[in-house]
Amino acid sequence: MAGKFFDEWQIGETITHEIRRTVTETDNLLFSTMTHNPQPLHLDAEAAKASEFGQILVNGTFTFSLMVGLSVGDTTLGTLVANLGYDKLVMPKPVFIGDTLRAETEVIGLKESKSRPGSGIVTFLHRCINQRGEIVCQCERAALIKGKIV
Repeated sequence: MAGKFFDEWQIGETITHEIRRTVTETDNLLFSTMTHNPQPLHLDAEAAKASEFGQILVNGTFTFSLMVGLSVGDTTLGTLVANLGYDKLVMPKPVFIGDTLRAETEVIGLKESKSRPGSGIVTFLHRCINQRGEIVCQCERAALIKGKIV
């Protein structure tokens, strides 16, 4: 399903995104090094083993990025003007290598644009959930979405 236009969204609408992703050691290593994040909990197996978690933690910004990416095809693909911001980002549970993640999105706000007639701001609540049904990441995303071309 391609992204929806502004006037096609309804508050309370919830989408369970079909794509799932099992996080690999390579995902975590590449993302951490590409973003210059030297955190030993992400990269050093011995340091991570000595931590309270006992194993490598997946970089939280990878988890956040994956959550948003999993949602794009069903929300904003082809209809996005711009992401306006992310708010209330929380990571209530850790993610480990081998966890399988999925995403859900709920529409929590709609506001017509004053400067772009027909377009508007959709506020999404994104949730990333692991294979145990635990929320591992959540945030609100405000996106300026095109109006339907008639």
